[in-house]
Amino acid sequence: MTGMQPKLELLSYDLIARILDEAFQLMQKPGIKVQSIEGRGLLINAGATAEGDVVKIPERIVRKSLDTVPAEFYLYDRSGNPKVHYGGNSVHYDPGSSGVHILDPETLEHRTSYAPDLVRVVKVAEMLPQYAAQSTAIVCNEVPKAIGDLYRLYIVLLFSQKPIVTGSFSLQTLGTMIDMLGIFSGDRQKMADKPQAVFDVCPSPPLIWSDFGVGNLIELARRRVPAELISMPLAGVAAPVTLLGSIVQHAAESLSGIAIHQLANPSAPIVWGGAPAIFDMRRGTTPMGAIETAMIDAAYAQVGKSLNIPTHAYLGASDAKIVDAQAGLESGVSALIGALAGINMISGAGMLDFLACQSPEKLVVDAEGIAMAQRLLAGIEVQTETLATALFEGINFKGDFLKQKVTRELFSKEQNLPSAVIDRDSIRGWQAAGSLDTFARAKIRTCELLAAYECPHYAPEQERELRMMVENLARKAGMDALPRLE
Repeated sequence: MTGMQPKLELLSYDLIARILDEAFQLMQKPGIKVQSIEGRGLLINAGATAEGDVVKIPERIVRKSLDTVPAEFYLYDRSGNPKVHYGGNSVHYDPGSSGVHILDPETLEHRTSYAPDLVRVVKVAEMLPQYAAQSTAIVCNEVPKAIGDLYRLYIVLLFSQKPIVTGSFSLQTLGTMIDMLGIFSGDRQKMADKPQAVFDVCPSPPLIWSDFGVGNLIELARRRVPAELISMPLAGVAAPVTLLGSIVQHAAESLSGIAIHQLANPSAPIVWGGAPAIFDMRRGTTPMGAIETAMIDAAYAQVGKSLNIPTHAYLGASDAKIVDAQAGLESGVSALIGALAGINMISGAGMLDFLACQSPEKLVVDAEGIAMAQRLLAGIEVQTETLATALFEGINFKGDFLKQKVTRELFSKEQNLPSAVIDRDSIRGWQAAGSLDTFARAKIRTCELLAAYECPHYAPEQERELRMMVENLARKAGMDALPRLE
């Protein structure tokens, strides 16, 4: 039996209704700029009106689309096992994605990221059970941009069994990426029944759906590959300065995207996600570690949940430049907020510098914070027949609970037992071990995980087909050979 699960809600039911009402108003005035002819056609055929590329979308069209959105779906690993549940209050984490730098653990410099760096990140995430999914975490800068998105997916597929949070940089590569995933599912129907990846799709703030974004939505819907909306209102710059104003804009951009997506193929899976931020007027930066950014995320997720749609948010990242106290503070607080808000997939772990830099060592530290959040979500359970009275039998006012069999049986169930990254030694023990700080311990742990990593075994024909597909595309992009990975 479980006690009450902790929960965070920032909005009242009345306020959610007002947010949705104003979002529907924005879709009529000023409307949504839809830069795709096909997307505009879907909306107009459903009863919307257009003036140029600005579409006025009636509430009834969106409401009808909401009726067909699946309330839940699963992502599967490469062996066909369900691993990630999108829906309800399930909470999962994956590493932050699309970093252009890697933190050098020896020099603490932010250097350009390459393919071996992505391999290292994927291996570390594969070994940490706190991450239910992988992401295409960093850009491989030695690979031409024309195939950069599919090449990142290629590396994840080679080195991981876990489901994947990814995205395409062009319509040309989206189909190829879906076909790459299809190698492991056997055929298109199996891929739709047991999807291995979710693809991020981004509107452009404020209230714009580009030709590329709409094309992504339509293609993913028609192939029944899960889409993850990533609305990115920037409070005070590309969105109203108030938190509620940004949440209304997020709702309008997401609802219009859902309408396009469901008109293309009703009941295709889609996620209410995002990566909003406030804008620091003093520095001209977009702090992902700010409490207000996390508040926008928790609130927009609450709106999505009120519509019974699976949710996503970008939390667990930091604006610090190294893995220091600021990185731990910002990442831990926001990862916990996302958990308490019941967000289904929380992206951002490992990331520094406004999402520009990824660090395997920070992934290791963040995993400990995630484990704490997961323990909190598990709540307090009744483990014994009486809560305490039977445990006092024979104690005779002495602190002898360590001698009880039930103590030995239950302590590991009651407690989250962290790795050596978290120091719980005495001051003497800590000094005897080298007086290491958290980052130094994380470096050791990272090396241990990499040494223990074992590459997944695929059918030889699957791996050969995947490699040949990518090699052929690389040659067309002007590469003589694929980069060395080790």
